[in-house]
Amino acid sequence: METKDTKTIDRENLAKATFAGGCFWCMEPPFEKLEGVVDVISGYTGGHTANPTYEEVSTGRTGHVEANQILYNPSRISYAELLEVFWRNIDPTDEYGQFVDRGPQYATAVFYHDAEQKRLAEESRDRLQQSGRFDRPIVTEIREYQEFYEAEAYHQDYHKTHKTGYAYYRSASGRDGFIDRAWKDEKKKNMVNEQAEAGTDSDEAVREYEKPTAEELSCSLTSLQFEVTQKDGTEAAFRNAYWDNKREGIYVDLVSKKPLFSSLDKYQSGSGWPSFTQPLEPDNLVEKTDRRLWETRTEVRSKHADSHLGHVFSDGPTPTGLRYCINSSALRFVPKEDLVKEGFGEYLVLFEKK
Repeated sequence: METKDTKTIDRENLAKATFAGGCFWCMEPPFEKLEGVVDVISGYTGGHTANPTYEEVSTGRTGHVEANQILYNPSRISYAELLEVFWRNIDPTDEYGQFVDRGPQYATAVFYHDAEQKRLAEESRDRLQQSGRFDRPIVTEIREYQEFYEAEAYHQDYHKTHKTGYAYYRSASGRDGFIDRAWKDEKKKNMVNEQAEAGTDSDEAVREYEKPTAEELSCSLTSLQFEVTQKDGTEAAFRNAYWDNKREGIYVDLVSKKPLFSSLDKYQSGSGWPSFTQPLEPDNLVEKTDRRLWETRTEVRSKHADSHLGHVFSDGPTPTGLRYCINSSALRFVPKEDLVKEGFGEYLVLFEKK
């Protein structure tokens, strides 16, 4: 992001863009990293209450939505480019909120400052709708800009001032998972282009995970690991690797090596198996109805390797009320100090102290 120093940037000649994309914390980083963007401010707009507080907006009765106002240098970045970033960071088909944040204050909208911005916004919305990327109508409104009220100081640059809290919220909000699913083809194409520019094998870079054969797994896994993951078995309670593990780190799928759970969500359930209130990466799990015993349960499996992991129950603690009861034999623990070395460096921020 360009310097905010008024000695080097004539702020009076900067243009403004105003977008509502759900939680304004999550919409600051995508714009801040863009060359030509000078400042990204979190605030409230679109409503009927002057100078609203966060508490007032949170009631959903002020008419305001959480929004971000972007000051940018139009000679370095265009409004059309900002629109592209906006669309790629929201679910434009959700009229009731964004991801885990529900309520009218999280609705999405483009607030145009002039006729040209309105035209560009409408054209970009129509192109996105016609692309067939989403199977539901786009409901993001395109509205005339009114007054923008800057949010309280503690909301500004929240991803920088509260790194641990923001990283935890971001990973659990569902936003990143949605973006990955909605724009998977674009990410793959970008990887191919990057690898081509670097002169490396692009096919290798984008290759999807291929599960080993049963014979290969029988050689690489212990008999118990194979029984649990491939034959839907269950290990003994209190006599497994991680039921009492208190170290900081993440738990990955033993077979596919995809991240599944974090120690931050692990708790002592008394069951004798590792228990978590929520997944670290929900998109790496699938849930299925299990009627093999006298009661109907919800089985948890790894999405990529189709390994049996355990079950999820609704008797867990707050904030989710869930208990993911997982077999240690289906997991591999990566301690905090090894995250970078093991290729999971992006999760290190979860364990940084404020």
